[in-house]
Amino acid sequence: MRRRPITLVLAATALALAACAPQEESTDTGSTGGSAAATGACTPDELDTLEPGTLTIATDQPAYEPWFVDDTPENGQGFESAVAYAVAEQLGYAEDDVTWTRVPFNAAIQPGPRPFDVDVNQFSITEERRQAVDFSSPYYTVSQAVITTAGSAADGATSTEELRGLRLGAQVATTSLQVLTDVIAPESDPVVFNTNDDAKLALQNGQVDAIVVDLPTAFFITAAELDDGVIVGQLEDSGEGGDQFGLLLAKDSPLTDCVSQAVDALREDGTLADLEQQWLSDVADAPVLS
Repeated sequence: MRRRPITLVLAATALALAACAPQEESTDTGSTGGSAAATGACTPDELDTLEPGTLTIATDQPAYEPWFVDDTPENGQGFESAVAYAVAEQLGYAEDDVTWTRVPFNAAIQPGPRPFDVDVNQFSITEERRQAVDFSSPYYTVSQAVITTAGSAADGATSTEELRGLRLGAQVATTSLQVLTDVIAPESDPVVFNTNDDAKLALQNGQVDAIVVDLPTAFFITAAELDDGVIVGQLEDSGEGGDQFGLLLAKDSPLTDCVSQAVDALREDGTLADLEQQWLSDVADAPVLS
């Protein structure tokens, strides 16, 4: 899903597009690969990483707030950067043992070899994606939201019905686009963008009436990057399943079980909730689209 905050927010509960408060999350990763976890050896000297003793983590470029700060994942600032380092620490890696690389969002979910051990980039866990990749246990449950600019045709809408017939857009290969086409405006012809930056620019220039992004990104875009940005609302019903973010790994990766165990431990000891409060506390407040 991915990426900068907004003004109006869609409350998403079904696709796990609900309030940002921690929820009970499924830990089924759908992985069938082997794992060091089978023998209890989730340690750097036992994990089969790209580089021995090093955990290579990928994300997109640019990497947006509130997920990362200053497009610098290495600084540990932002929710996903902090989660990545917490997972690494749980697995026994020191900060100096973590290496970052950049991989475009859409490329990461396609079949083929991957230049990373783990990718963190607001990847929603879906059955379709599980055909090509593995996911860890979910580390965050997210809502989808609609954002626009003040005075636009979408400004003031209180329901998805009022958005139908408008020019709506979202980033390619994201849950935001799926929610747009399946829930918000099933009969519309959405405008599809390569990145959220492209979508934001089109919105600013009046080429679309509104765009769909995840809720934390909606807050950031509307507050810091969009002139007169407005959060129309968040989605209460986002279709089947829950929209949960998971760390992405290669299909049948030997690391999947260990990474999931690390995420589960961070959820159980309250670390994920603390990081969510630190970096995403603003997103709990947003109108819900009926």
